[in-house]
Amino acid sequence: MTLLTDLLTTTESTLLVISGPTAVGKTDLCVRLAQHLHTEIVSADSRQFFRELTIGTAKPTPEEMQGVPHHFIDSHSIQEEYNAGRFEQDALSLLQELFRKHQVVILTGGSGLYLKAVTEGFDDMPAALPEVREQLQQELAEGGLGPLVDELARLDPITYDRIDRQNHQRVLRALEISRSTGQPFSSFHGKKKAAERPFRIVKVALNREREELYQRIDQRMDQMLAGGLEAEARALYPFRHHNALQTVGYKELFDYFEGHYDYAEAVRLLKRNSRHYAKRQLTWLRRDPEYHWMHPAEVKW
Repeated sequence: MTLLTDLLTTTESTLLVISGPTAVGKTDLCVRLAQHLHTEIVSADSRQFFRELTIGTAKPTPEEMQGVPHHFIDSHSIQEEYNAGRFEQDALSLLQELFRKHQVVILTGGSGLYLKAVTEGFDDMPAALPEVREQLQQELAEGGLGPLVDELARLDPITYDRIDRQNHQRVLRALEISRSTGQPFSSFHGKKKAAERPFRIVKVALNREREELYQRIDQRMDQMLAGGLEAEARALYPFRHHNALQTVGYKELFDYFEGHYDYAEAVRLLKRNSRHYAKRQLTWLRRDPEYHWMHPAEVKW
């Protein structure tokens, strides 16, 4: 493929972004590409940062990494607050160093917000009022996420359609800005031109036929459960309100631990919600026209 052939001969610092839904095969492809390009991998997976989250995040093992340096894996503790804004600063600083050694560096992950942090940066946002933030936290604790999601649908249907509505932090962030300013959260996007980056960016999105992808997702979940996911989730239960744990792979087990349903139902929900998560990832990626879409088997060099 000319896209990848070009990377072998480029004289321009180039960030190769490899994204795609969960279980599509990003890790294996990125390792082989990195070996071929003699380069390193920067992870933009918002949960693989945390040392305590291993099985449920499908974190690559040392064997799977095959000696290729991976950055931002096990870089933080679940007890630390780490967000996309901080990741942007840290990743850009790291890339400055890596481009001194390599013409091409690989950025990979399925977390669209964290990929955007590196490739574009974020729009200017007004500060939320502290009392609004406090009130929202209280409403979440007392009434749950449902009424807040309904409010977001009324105040800002664009953000309602765009974000992961099961992620309470994303919902609260949108509402705190909307309530504080009286304007939809989405109205503040695009007010600042995307930050210029001192490197070229090439974006590849991986996908498979839906039946094939869903089969891989189910198989991966079976492997996670056989590998000790339940025990890992029990150890993480005290941190269950952390944003990184408000996602597929852990919250289904937390509800099982609390007696909301039996183990068989927990497994069913783990697989179903993983498929739903993959659909949301694909929706996010399809909004960016710069991605070259490929089946992993089509990526040849």
